[in-house]
Amino acid sequence: MGRNELINTTRAILAKAGFDVSSALSLRGICFDVIARLDDKILIIKVLSNIDAFSKENAEEMKTLADALDATPMVTGERSSSGALEAGIVYSRFNISIVSNETLADLLLEDTPPFIFAAPGGLYVKLDSEMLRKAREERGISLGTLAETAGVSRRTIQMYESGMGAMIDAALRIEEYLRLPVIEAIDPFSFKSEDRDKEERQIRDIPDLFALRQLSNLGFKVSPVVKSPFEAVTMDNRSMILTGLGTDDRGIVQRAVVASELSKIMDRFSVMIVETKRDRDSIDGTAVVSNEELKKIDAPDELTDLVASRGAKR
Repeated sequence: MGRNELINTTRAILAKAGFDVSSALSLRGICFDVIARLDDKILIIKVLSNIDAFSKENAEEMKTLADALDATPMVTGERSSSGALEAGIVYSRFNISIVSNETLADLLLEDTPPFIFAAPGGLYVKLDSEMLRKAREERGISLGTLAETAGVSRRTIQMYESGMGAMIDAALRIEEYLRLPVIEAIDPFSFKSEDRDKEERQIRDIPDLFALRQLSNLGFKVSPVVKSPFEAVTMDNRSMILTGLGTDDRGIVQRAVVASELSKIMDRFSVMIVETKRDRDSIDGTAVVSNEELKKIDAPDELTDLVASRGAKR
């Protein structure tokens, strides 16, 4: 299946599941292909034929953007060098979940979540560690007895009770012995979140650009991003604005159209701040504000109101 077909399949699954879904984004050099939103859940998705092409750099950019938008980064793919991605299995690279479109469809359309995840050494399942520990202690089952039943060491049982994933055969033996559903379903939208929380996140300095510095001085939180149709996510307690920068040329127009679509999906504002504004106040719903206009703004609400009023013009 070609990559465009894969992207459209991912989009179709999300749309059928009730998500608002962006078009397939065609801008070169951006780190994602689709953004989708359902209620408070925002997904930033990269689609790859071969997931081995997913680079650490791209993963870090997706995570930076996801942090700024309070979203979940994920990848849908078709295969790796080891073969086709199997249905019902969650893979990962750089602490970002990767699933096949079949797995995505089973989860979202059939309410059939995956139970298996791939990690170095093989395939594993997640155990309800609290249920496991409580059942063992209440029934007076020793670590040694459960370890012998599962075919693992006492130390491994202790690690299972601390949250470590289990090999499938061992988990099935434990479940059968206890007669309890200790194997948990996996949510790819939160998979690896604990590992991500342990990562040392890169906090980017605000580039020495007038517009971003001015936004920061006005009291906005400015989160610079790269490989996106905009240069920053700008927030205060009232609003979030997807903020692009540049000159008012054809490249800005294309990026403004994409930013407008994404802002509508996320129910946010979008703005392009240009060096010199010509004869238009907005581009397809993205407000256009010049550096000179920005210089005259004294409070964040003034900018938010200006962006909202211009964004309403089409």
